[in-house]
Amino acid sequence: MKKNNNQLMMTLLKGRTFIVLILLVIFFSFAASSFLQVNTLTMVAKHVALYGILALGMTFVIITGGIDLSVGSVVGLVGMLAGGLIQEGLTIGGKTIYFSVPAVVVLMLLVGCLIGLINGLIITKLKVAAFIATLGTMYICRGLANLRSNGATFSKIAGYEGLGNTGLKALGSNWLGIPAGVYIFAILAILAAVLLKRTDTGWHILAVGGNEKSARLSGIKADRVKILVYMISGFCAAWIGLINTAQLAAAHPASGDGWEMNAIAATVLGGTSMAGGSGTILGTIVGAFVIGVINDGMTMCGVSEFWQKIIRGLVIILAVVIDQTQRNLQAKMALQARNELK
Repeated sequence: MKKNNNQLMMTLLKGRTFIVLILLVIFFSFAASSFLQVNTLTMVAKHVALYGILALGMTFVIITGGIDLSVGSVVGLVGMLAGGLIQEGLTIGGKTIYFSVPAVVVLMLLVGCLIGLINGLIITKLKVAAFIATLGTMYICRGLANLRSNGATFSKIAGYEGLGNTGLKALGSNWLGIPAGVYIFAILAILAAVLLKRTDTGWHILAVGGNEKSARLSGIKADRVKILVYMISGFCAAWIGLINTAQLAAAHPASGDGWEMNAIAATVLGGTSMAGGSGTILGTIVGAFVIGVINDGMTMCGVSEFWQKIIRGLVIILAVVIDQTQRNLQAKMALQARNELK
């Protein structure tokens, strides 16, 4: 009987995020009469895509036992760099060069990867704790974002037809009634799931997070794996910088402030263990939906921003506590299974 209870509890713990999502949708459907309207659902989907893409990168980082606090600042920096390139171009030797939107997108994605590479090198080569390393780059990126325009905003970013640099707004528009960010989120999620579960690299990421020493002894280049996951995180953050700038048609140095917390919350809610070694992309997707529904639902219900921050903090703590409970129960069930075999 006790064994059956443990199995039931484990099933509930594994499906906790999906259960919470259903309960939240039901609750806000009654609490806010317009919650299930098409416009509202489109808005929620747009925000879920932003949190979700950030969380995809964060998932890989947390699986290895790390953390990336710089992603929110990367969003702001990429937005400012992209806005500046489109609105002002790049002046070299007295000559101004204007880049096409595809070129700007590629350059910004490379910037995100570069920042991730720097984070990874600091962590692996200089042996700086991930929390401290990414905290430092968080401040550096935010400072650079402000320096780009002395704290000013790039507004009405549209480009110029004669210069061939229009079209950024496509990343922020709706395609067939669905935000473009949702499509990008879906594509990146599929690629992330394939990478994590269907490739040797994915297994190496899980192995490093599960037991780095054993992974090294088995021939896995743990440092390369860690550098890679931070580059993935920077890549995802750069996409958000581009999408957010396109949606607003403007770039502000403070964009993305605090978004790393939403990414961490979505990842942990989705079942990725803060201790490393386990996590799924599907879980992260559901976690992103939970965060999106909570944030937009509370806003529609008139909950103040101060209380929203408190609730988000409690959600993160609760998610970690539940994760630890699940790990303890798994260890207990494994011990019981071994005892039964004796």
